Amino acid sequence: MKLSQLKLVGYRNYQELNLDFSDGTNIFIGRNAQGKTNILESVCYASMGSSFRTNNENDLIMWNSPGSSISLTFDRLGVENKLEFVFQREKRRKILHNGGNIKVKDLIGIFNVVLFSPEDLNLIKGAPAERRRFLDIEISQASPAYYGELVKYKRLLHQRNSLLKNIRERKADISMLDMWDGQLADCGTKIIIKRLDAVKKLNMLANLMQRRISTNEETLSISYGINGFSEKHDKIEEKLNLWYNEALLRVRNDDIYRGVTSIGPHRDDINIYVNGIDLKAFGSQGQQRTGVLSMKLSELEFIRSEKGEYPVLLLDDVMSELDVNRRQQLLDFIKKEKIQTIITATDKAYFDEDTAGVFYCVENGNVDLIGRK
Repeated sequence: MKLSQLKLVGYRNYQELNLDFSDGTNIFIGRNAQGKTNILESVCYASMGSSFRTNNENDLIMWNSPGSSISLTFDRLGVENKLEFVFQREKRRKILHNGGNIKVKDLIGIFNVVLFSPEDLNLIKGAPAERRRFLDIEISQASPAYYGELVKYKRLLHQRNSLLKNIRERKADISMLDMWDGQLADCGTKIIIKRLDAVKKLNMLANLMQRRISTNEETLSISYGINGFSEKHDKIEEKLNLWYNEALLRVRNDDIYRGVTSIGPHRDDINIYVNGIDLKAFGSQGQQRTGVLSMKLSELEFIRSEKGEYPVLLLDDVMSELDVNRRQQLLDFIKKEKIQTIITATDKAYFDEDTAGVFYCVENGNVDLIGRK
């Protein structure tokens, strides 16, 4: 996956921006609040059809503009593609792939990226929802059908939760849950099976990265946690579906009392260990940061193994958050694997003289080329 061109019109603080990207490392230097992250946001938006900074698409439109647009040209497995996104205030956005209108569900998997931002350093010590989101984005890019199951599951979950509240308020009969429980279990089972398979691959890849970054001093292990179910079964999908239906029945009265569904993939978590020790509870800050970096690098390898090429790597101001060793390990990996990378940073000093790349200066919505190495 190689991004060749990006065009922004009326987007955030860019009246108009046209950028041609190097196949290697593209580094944008500038003070805070100048527009560096806006560039990364627009590229990332093209992958999942959503912003990692806001849920309000009006925020993507320049304050004095009626609308905005993002246009990307990229190479996917040797074929040139174009994605366009058109935003207008109080109107539904338009998504076009090679000139034809598409929906979000059709967008997933067309253009793949991996984003690493300072917020990702909370991936290990943060809430389970952050780890589930990490996993869901990764799998969705490799398998658009998985994204469809997620959308379906969220809809079923919302409907079941509404029914639970109605039953609690004596507005519906408890027997109505039978139908929804069966559908939720079927959909949830498919999601969990896909997550289990992905975590097995991540476990191997992340451990290789952890050993490399720690110079073979640390091993990293990742497992998927399902409360009350062991994945060591033959016919796991059949057993899991049966367990899931029984579990929903078992917690039914408690769910009615609370008005929410208490079991399912929306409550599961990823367990992360370094040298057999729970990284979240007992890992040092340095070990936690190494673990996050290993997981992000393994995400790159996972998508490459599933899609046949590396995604575009986006690094949003993480150089200041990593020590010299981890920073160098990251840059060495990018260089060795020839991964197209877009980096934002506040100081060019984070990059030594051997760092190969194209450097840009970003100031108040203006981008200027300042050098190549």
